[in-house]
Amino acid sequence: MAVDKLILILLVLPLLGALVNGTLGKRFSNALVGGIATGVMLVSFCCAVLVFNQTNDTKIIHLFNLLKLNDFHINASLQVDALSIWMTLIVTGVGTLIHVFSMGYMSHDKGFYKFFTYLNLFIFSMLLLILGSNYFVLFFGWEGVGICSYLLIGFHYSDAEKGMANSIAARKAFIMNRIGDAGLLIGLFLILAQFNTLEFTQIAEKLALDPISANGAIVGITLCLFIAATGKSAQIPLFTWLPDAMAGPTPVSALIHAATMVTAGIYLVVRSNFLFELAPLTKDIILGIGFATSMVAAFIAMRQNDIKKVLAYSTVSQLGLMFVALGMGAYTVAIFHVTTHAFFKALLFLGSGSVIHAMSDEQDIRLMGGLAKKLPITHLTFLIGTLAIAGFPLLSGFYSKDEILGHALAHSPILYGTIMISVALTAAYMFRLYFLVFHGKFRGGEQLESHVHESKAIMTFPLVVLAILSIFGGLLNLPGIFLKNGTHWLQNFLNAHTAGLEKIHAEHASHTTILALMAVASTMTIAILIWAYYNYVKKNRLALADKELVGWQLFSNAKLYIDELYNFLFVKPIEYVSKMAYSIIEIKVLNQGIFGFANLFGKAGSLLRYWQTGLLSSYLFWMVIGLIGLISYYIIKLQFWNF
Repeated sequence: MAVDKLILILLVLPLLGALVNGTLGKRFSNALVGGIATGVMLVSFCCAVLVFNQTNDTKIIHLFNLLKLNDFHINASLQVDALSIWMTLIVTGVGTLIHVFSMGYMSHDKGFYKFFTYLNLFIFSMLLLILGSNYFVLFFGWEGVGICSYLLIGFHYSDAEKGMANSIAARKAFIMNRIGDAGLLIGLFLILAQFNTLEFTQIAEKLALDPISANGAIVGITLCLFIAATGKSAQIPLFTWLPDAMAGPTPVSALIHAATMVTAGIYLVVRSNFLFELAPLTKDIILGIGFATSMVAAFIAMRQNDIKKVLAYSTVSQLGLMFVALGMGAYTVAIFHVTTHAFFKALLFLGSGSVIHAMSDEQDIRLMGGLAKKLPITHLTFLIGTLAIAGFPLLSGFYSKDEILGHALAHSPILYGTIMISVALTAAYMFRLYFLVFHGKFRGGEQLESHVHESKAIMTFPLVVLAILSIFGGLLNLPGIFLKNGTHWLQNFLNAHTAGLEKIHAEHASHTTILALMAVASTMTIAILIWAYYNYVKKNRLALADKELVGWQLFSNAKLYIDELYNFLFVKPIEYVSKMAYSIIEIKVLNQGIFGFANLFGKAGSLLRYWQTGLLSSYLFWMVIGLIGLISYYIIKLQFWNF
């Protein structure tokens, strides 16, 4: 089948699934609703695989004209190249597994059909964002992802205990993303003013012909695009919404944090590489923000006790590493880490969902322990995901992190050393999480322990698939020390078939340097693993109660008081201004002004009402008065005229 038709099918199917379940899902059984939603995702993934096999160069698929003027037009069109189809494979592949898991996890939820409607709509929006051939189509997908995330994060808004908190978390995500979206809109207007087009390929071609003429505007454009990326991909200062997004059902956390929404900012920068390569100042800012975000989030994760919050801050930290790669111009390395992160982070979130499901919705790791024997499949797959994200030798995260560390060393030894701190913290908090959940004695009480059980096959199957991908995913970009040919496959594939990237060739380090980096990273990870095992298994050191924390642990547990700072600097003043505006402008000016104006007409009507007596003699009297007045007016007018 032709690429055009396959792309349209894989794009339209999730939208069709959302429409069918959204309109008729209430009448369907849960099995049928889940089957429709998951089926369209599976077919979309198969179509993506077929397109991937046929991708040799950049192809533009024109759908229709959105706006057409004499010298300017905006098209609804799609762009198929290595970058877009690779991201499509990740979104549809991991998305399908999350849909399968959701069929078991959400089986008893009253809003089952609505949940899958939102999931399908979310995937459609993400695919539109990825496949759009211009910033205008990308913007539609960008906004669609934002509204779907709002619906999914606050999905349980009617929950008796947590409904208000869920709604606030959804609102927080929506508002913070809108702040970033303002940057995207301004960036789009600046691009239009500078290039008179929003098409990726046309902008790249114009810059290739005359890269110097736009240098002044490029910094402003790239900064605006980066502001947008900080919102979607949760970088400082717009990162606090992501941990709060854990209010949504666990499959939503996996979908948002692994392969879709949070990678949108990474994709935007990589897609706009032809702009960022001309803005070294912006790249330095990206590098600094990415590093700071990675360190801050890793530090906060060290003493979180909610299993999903630990993984959430881990996501923020890993996204920071991806932005570090982008700041160094290592675009394909960032996509490589996006890929491996999609595998092991989806695995960890779905694994945490399996644990939460077994623990009767309990999420506090201080009440867990000893679950390895009770949840054997969940335990083994979670262990693989933990080792992968920690950078254990020969697993997927080991290779992608090593690529980032290699570029960091080439960029600056100081940068390499500081990033190693973030990598070490990642291993520390993940091994702490793993040992507290799966080893030692169960700490949740006998009643809760009696309900702990392994999840159904429909939930463990995606875990097994993702665990396999987390083990072997690093082979996609295997460094040259292992093979003479076929190494750095992903990097070569993206460079060869993506507009702009083909001009950026990364210089690979020598074999000695690569081996040294791997040896240092492996030694550090294994040492932290032994330390964590000694402390949390042998010494049985448990997570402390909040009131027992002191020093750095208190700051880590309190999330560096960043939420409190934001509340003091922004939320409280805005609420105060809003209340004042309500009491003065809304109540006194608008309401009283409108009602006063209406009362004026009412009083005027009341006065006129007295004239309506119903007596013929009264009406005749006023008619005579009127005639006398009219005649008098004309007599006086004629007299003055003649004079």
